[in-house]
Amino acid sequence: MGRLLPLLLGAVALVAAEPTLTLKSPTARAVLQRETANAGRVQVVGEVQSDTPVSVEIRLDGGEWKPVPTMGNPGTIVVQSFAQTLDLPKGMHTLEARAVRDKQPLASTPKVPFGIGEVFVVTGQSNSANHGAVKTKASSDQVFTLTPKGAWQPCADPQPGASGGAGSILPALGDELQQRLGVPIGFIPCGIGATSVREWLPGGVPFPNPPTILSRVKKTADGQWESDGKAYAMLVKRMQSVPSFRAVLWHQGESDANQKDATRTLSGKLYADYLKTLIASANKDSQRTAPWFVAQVSYHGPTDVGSEDIRTAQASLWKNGVALEGPDSDALRGPLRDNGGQGVHFSGEGLKAHAHAWAEKLVPWIESQR
Repeated sequence: MGRLLPLLLGAVALVAAEPTLTLKSPTARAVLQRETANAGRVQVVGEVQSDTPVSVEIRLDGGEWKPVPTMGNPGTIVVQSFAQTLDLPKGMHTLEARAVRDKQPLASTPKVPFGIGEVFVVTGQSNSANHGAVKTKASSDQVFTLTPKGAWQPCADPQPGASGGAGSILPALGDELQQRLGVPIGFIPCGIGATSVREWLPGGVPFPNPPTILSRVKKTADGQWESDGKAYAMLVKRMQSVPSFRAVLWHQGESDANQKDATRTLSGKLYADYLKTLIASANKDSQRTAPWFVAQVSYHGPTDVGSEDIRTAQASLWKNGVALEGPDSDALRGPLRDNGGQGVHFSGEGLKAHAHAWAEKLVPWIESQR
């Protein structure tokens, strides 16, 4: 037995261990912003670890296996990375990768579904988030949302990354956009209920009077106020979470309009100035250049249906080329609001109407970009 042991150990050493294969990009259910009307790009990125070098092959949509170049780091364990950019038509796709040695497959990844379509960052206050009366989920299997941890999931309320635990417009909006545009739809939600535009400013931008809620602002030594910058930092991080997106959808204004304490109400001029600052700063710091759609939003209920000062300020951003025109959600009243028409948030039918109003602004503009 003593003589056989070295031989057995030698034989074991000749048997190569199975490689460990990891596909880092694309991730499951990811939606990538298309670059033209009919096509977009995906970065295929991964890594394989083995005791000896291997080849890596990928397969798209169940087609032929094709080799991809690898870069290796020699050592006891060989680590090889691979990366390749692929141009693909719009729509849903699947990708697989496998490690091969001597023409024999040794390890493979599961099929990863992903899409080339339209991606939107959705932000603002409660009616951009999860505060609607009815939770829903998208009917289409091509509508997804991105969690703050970077995982894509089917679009279902409550939306990850936004405040509240109830309903949102995103399932209905995603379904309508997917049907009308014929591509996968991805959302990056990050709205925060009851926020003033002042709370979204980067830290260090002064304003004379605070919003009604003080939890996201602080008083400065000179007697002015500024945001704590946390909402802004979160927004920038969400904007950076994908390589590119079509637009930011901004729905906010109620917490700046007609406050019970008049000193907390924001003038239209300052609203426009602050939102202009937010747009420019967030685009610069995120290194993203997508446009912002700004809705007309100032409704508090049947006895306070809007602020012309804030509405005029929002419209001025469209006219001055700072933003694109979003829907007029102040016009959605009566049974379209919760609490029997008395509320600020939307009823189940109101969520659908609000989603449709957004689609009516987005679809013609997107189609004009082709």
